[in-house]
Amino acid sequence: MHEDKIFARCARRLIPFMVVLYTFAWLDRVNVGFAALTMNRDLGFSPTVFGLGASIFFLGYFAFQIPANLLLARIGVRRWITAIVVTWGALSAANALIEDPITFYILRFLLGVAEAGLFPGMIFYLTLWFPQNYRARFTATFMTAIPLANIIGGPISSLILEFDGMAGLHGWQWLFLIEGLPACVLAFAVPKLMPNGPAEAPWLSDQEKALISARLQKEESSKRSELLPAMFDLRVVVLCLGNFGIGFGGYGISIWLPQILQSMGYSTLAIGPIIAFLSALGMIAMIAWGRSSDRKKERIWHTALPMLIAATGLVVVSAPQGAAVSLIALTCIVVALLAADGPFYSLPTAFLGGVAAAGGIALINAVGSLGAFAGPFAIGLLREQTGGYAAGMLALALCFALTALLVLTLGRSMVSRTFIEPASDSIKDVR
Repeated sequence: MHEDKIFARCARRLIPFMVVLYTFAWLDRVNVGFAALTMNRDLGFSPTVFGLGASIFFLGYFAFQIPANLLLARIGVRRWITAIVVTWGALSAANALIEDPITFYILRFLLGVAEAGLFPGMIFYLTLWFPQNYRARFTATFMTAIPLANIIGGPISSLILEFDGMAGLHGWQWLFLIEGLPACVLAFAVPKLMPNGPAEAPWLSDQEKALISARLQKEESSKRSELLPAMFDLRVVVLCLGNFGIGFGGYGISIWLPQILQSMGYSTLAIGPIIAFLSALGMIAMIAWGRSSDRKKERIWHTALPMLIAATGLVVVSAPQGAAVSLIALTCIVVALLAADGPFYSLPTAFLGGVAAAGGIALINAVGSLGAFAGPFAIGLLREQTGGYAAGMLALALCFALTALLVLTLGRSMVSRTFIEPASDSIKDVR
């Protein structure tokens, strides 16, 4: 019985539906960037108001990450993820009710609360099924939902905005309704398609369940499993700081990208296909880069190098350039940021297990959400003060460069074992 075939079958059973769920979650999270193309004008929102409203999602997201993931570990995936999906779908659709800055801020905050447990819960869920040397590729495959949301959502969002005036609603109101409500329907499929763990999977034999359990237990024995010590583990602290930088820059780009392209002279209808094309390239890079990370058993440079490429691209975009050069630089930025996701989110599970993994992943992602709050808001402020995007792009470039430095510092510390437990297979996997 070859374990590669067993884990590949688990991936085929689980990950496609996880991708569908996260695609809608990401779409409902970032479609505010497309809505802004007409909503800001209709409601009279300034760049600062929009930047704060788009960012405030991440305050709710931050506040509920850890409790949400600990609840998932306690009550199981099926019940908790079902509740999350129903709630976020309803709140996303409710964004159609925005009429002033206050309702904008409240609804975006509540949407962040509703979505808080999904992504860290899914990363933790993967640890219940797959050993460390499979996780970068399967994490990257799961996270292809991010570019997929843009591939599907970009052109569709641009088209939905053309519904302006139909049934007395603005195009951006139709956007929130049409893209939010499907999640409520998907929630009913969660109990059927997402077993709490291998032991509950009807499509695995007893022998296969035993193999998966033995394989995972062998790794868990060498990992930190206590919750509180994990929260203060220096490796977790460094990953938190690194994820702050990734969130700051990544969401700064993704939320403002439609308006950046608009400022370059592209029409509303053209922006969606352009973002879809960039995202398609990013999806290919995610899968290839994740496989490379697993094959070479290397995480550090597979995270740091894309950060440096993204920083370089942002410096190019910040300088006066022709539209073609700027578009090439934006392509490099989007592709590099997506490629880094699989290796980065495989780092904490290399040394955390059990409830410590649930809490540690949630903490790292929570701090990243603070960066995601600050990034779009900072670009809005800088744009309003300077009248352009150059200052904001340079700020993001600096953030990515510092993130790369932090990750490389983490790698040096892991190799020298100055703050890591005695040698184990899991350490070799993250070098």
